[in-house]
Amino acid sequence: MASKSSIEWTQATWNPVTGCSKVSPGCKHCYAERLARRLKAMGNPRYSRGFQVTLHHDLVDLPLKWRDPRQIFVNSMADLFHEKVPLDFIESVFVTMQLAHWHTFQILTKRAERLAELAPSLPWPTNVWMGVSVERQDYTRRIDHLRNVPAAVRFLSCEPLLGPLQLDLTGINWVIVGGESGPGARPMNLEWASGIREQCQAAGVPYFLKQLGGVIDKRGHDKALLEGRLWRELPSQTALNSTAAGAAV
Repeated sequence: MASKSSIEWTQATWNPVTGCSKVSPGCKHCYAERLARRLKAMGNPRYSRGFQVTLHHDLVDLPLKWRDPRQIFVNSMADLFHEKVPLDFIESVFVTMQLAHWHTFQILTKRAERLAELAPSLPWPTNVWMGVSVERQDYTRRIDHLRNVPAAVRFLSCEPLLGPLQLDLTGINWVIVGGESGPGARPMNLEWASGIREQCQAAGVPYFLKQLGGVIDKRGHDKALLEGRLWRELPSQTALNSTAAGAAV
C-alpha cells in the first residue's frame, strides 16, 4: 500500500484509501482501476473489494514511520475527496501529514467542489501540496475551487490531456501535463502541450511534461521530449516560501 513510485513527479505513494468511481472523461481508462482488478485477481487482501472505495485505517499513520524525507503522492489508487470518504477519515490523513513535517505530500482530486467545501475544516501545513485534474476545457472550473484552498502549493494535473486548454493560472504554482497511456489511449496533440507550456512561461509557472502517452512504454526521456527538450520544472523554493508566507498572513 506504500512504495517507491515510478510516477515522474513524485518519489513514493501512500494509499490509506483505495477505490474510486468515474466522474469525467479523464476517468475513462483509469490505470488505478485496471491495477486494482489485477491485484484482486492475484489475491491481494487490500483489493478484495476490487475498485470499490475502501478505507485502510491501519495505514493512516504509515508516513510517520518513514524517517527519510520524500515526496509522497497521497492516494495514487483513489481520490481522497471522494464522497464515500468521511470527513473524519480525511481529517486523520491531514493530521498525519501535519505531524510528518519532514515529508512533502501531494494530493490530487477531480472532486474540486468537495475539496473547496471541506478545506476550511482541515489543517493546511506548508508541506501539503493540493492539485486538481483538468483534462478538458469544460473542467477548468475545478481551478476556481482550488484557488480558494489555503494550500502552500496549488497545482494542476492536465492528464490525460484530451484537448487544448486556455488556463487562468492566477494562484497556481505548478502545472503537470501528460498524454494518456495504456490500452485504448486517446492521442494527445503536441500543440495542446506546447500551448499550455507557453501559458505557463507567460505566467511564470513551472511546467512539467510527464509523458506524451501511447500504448508503449513511454517513460524514457526521449519519449517525453517537446520541441527537442525535456520539461521537468518544479516549484522553486523561493516561490514556495513566498506562497507559505502569504498563506500565513
